[in-house]
Amino acid sequence: MPAALALVACSWAQAQTQTGAAAMKSRHEELQGELGSNAYHRPLYLNSREDGSTVKGDIYAVLDYPFARVRSSLDGPEHWCDILILHLNTKYCRLLREGDKTTLRMQVGKKSEQELDDTYRVDLRYHGGISAADYFSSSMLADKGPLDTSNYRIEIEAIPLDGERSFLHFSYAYSYGMASRLALRAYLMTVGRDKVGFSIVRREANGQPQYVSGSRATVERNTMRYYLAIDAYLAALDAPPAERLEKRLTTWYGATEQYPRQLHEVSREEYLSMKRKEVARQQRTSN
Repeated sequence: MPAALALVACSWAQAQTQTGAAAMKSRHEELQGELGSNAYHRPLYLNSREDGSTVKGDIYAVLDYPFARVRSSLDGPEHWCDILILHLNTKYCRLLREGDKTTLRMQVGKKSEQELDDTYRVDLRYHGGISAADYFSSSMLADKGPLDTSNYRIEIEAIPLDGERSFLHFSYAYSYGMASRLALRAYLMTVGRDKVGFSIVRREANGQPQYVSGSRATVERNTMRYYLAIDAYLAALDAPPAERLEKRLTTWYGATEQYPRQLHEVSREEYLSMKRKEVARQQRTSN
């Protein structure tokens, strides 16, 4: 690369880093109230929105881990399959590299044990973003998902707060087609009729909260599940390598059970048994 172009590229990267870091610092200041006092029992803020056929969930959270640990774990594709497999619906994940293309090939399905032939394939293309001493960002994109869903997008960015804490932004979005809207409607009228999200849309006269339902509830639940998977992965790094998988599994399940109204699906024993088998299958077929 000519020296002039290299200088321009370097200047652009520095500007993007400064812009991203400044925006995150500003967001952290704006959310002090919500991070300090909320129903999640942790410094976390979650919101969602629906715009036409697209739904998106965002989580901002303070992590009790040094920025160096967060960046080395999340700023790159190498550890994401270990994170994504913790989600109930992820049945398999494999990192593929072909030239300059990096893909996380996932198989998603039910919240119970399944043969891979009965699951849906989702190819998340990994895009590196900004990586600096005080800020990083990256994204993963998939054109197609199960049941006529599309335009999947996972984005992450983080900054250090001090020597022991980091501030994370995680977002998860996708679009619905007609078939997936009909499938969701059928689900919400049957087994999913009692499913809710985390956002409170109103309160009854007695003070009881009424939570968001429908598409926004679905994206909120999954955004939270993926965030808790990130947190469980980071927490398990304190354990000896041979014990980290079990630590990730038990930490993720325990965290989701803090929100039983939204996230409880299976018993602890069912989850651990299923995930141990899925991880073993993932390791066999990835080697």
